Amino acid sequence: MNCKIGFNLLAWSAVVSDDLRPMVDRLKEIGYDGVEFAMAQSDTDAYKRLGKHAIDLGMEVNFVLALGADENPIHESPAVRQKALDKMKWAIDRAHDLDAKVICGPFHSAFAVFAMRPPTEQEYHWSSDILRQAGDYASRAGVTLALEAINRFECYLCNTVAQVDKILKETDHPSVKAMYDTHHANIEEKGIKESIDLLGPNLVHVHICENDRGTPGDGHIPWDETFQALASNGYKGWLTIEAFTRNDPAFADAINVWREFSKPWDVARDGLAFIKRMGEKYNL
Repeated sequence: MNCKIGFNLLAWSAVVSDDLRPMVDRLKEIGYDGVEFAMAQSDTDAYKRLGKHAIDLGMEVNFVLALGADENPIHESPAVRQKALDKMKWAIDRAHDLDAKVICGPFHSAFAVFAMRPPTEQEYHWSSDILRQAGDYASRAGVTLALEAINRFECYLCNTVAQVDKILKETDHPSVKAMYDTHHANIEEKGIKESIDLLGPNLVHVHICENDRGTPGDGHIPWDETFQALASNGYKGWLTIEAFTRNDPAFADAINVWREFSKPWDVARDGLAFIKRMGEKYNL
C-alpha cells in the first residue's frame, strides 16, 4: 500500500503513559505503521517516553488535539484565543520532539462548547487568525495541522468539510490543511465522493471509523465509495483507525460512549485486515 495505516490509542486511554507500551508493542506486531496519541494532558515527559518507545520499534507517531472552553480560538476574549494559540504551540512542540508530521483534530474551535446559535463570520475570522499564527509556528517545526469537521452534537463551527474548506481558504496557509473522518461524514455530509473531492489536495489525514465507532467494515459506512474517492484524488496520507470503548471511563463519559461497540483488539486486528483489503482493491 502507498498509504500508511495507524491506530489511535484512545481505544485504551486518553492519557498518554507508560501503561500504553504493551498496546504499542502489539500494534507493531499486528502490522501497523504508526500510532496516534491524544493530547489530553500536559505531561511532556510522558509523550516523549511513549513516543520514543514507538519510534524505537520502527513506528511513526501522530497526534490528535482537541481544545477546551478556556482555550477556545473563537472566544470573544483575546486572552482566551491566545490560550488556544499557546496550546497549539505546545502541541506542535510535542510533535516536533518525536518527528511527528501531523496534528489532526477539531481545534478550529473548542470541543463541545456551544453558543446556542449558528456560527458567525466573526468566529470564522477569529479561528482563521489563530490558525494562521499556529501555521507559522508549525511550518518551522515541519508539522502540518489537519482540521477536522465533527458532528453537530460535538461542535457548531465546522460540521461539514465545506465549513473546513471555508476556514482553509481564509487561513490560506500551507501548513494548515484538512482531515476527513468517516464517522462524522456519515452523519453530516450529503455525499461521500463530493466531500472528499472538495478537500482534494488539502486532504492530508483520514480517520477510518465505522458508523458506530466499532470495527471498520462491520457497519454501514459506504466504504467502497470512500476508498474510491480517496484513490481518485491521489490520496497518499495516513489511514488511521479511531475507535472508542469504555476502557477509559472518564474519556468515554466525556464523549457520550455508554456501551461497548467492539473489543479494542478485535478492532485492531479486523480493522487492519479490512483497510488492507480496501487499499489493495483501490490501489491506495
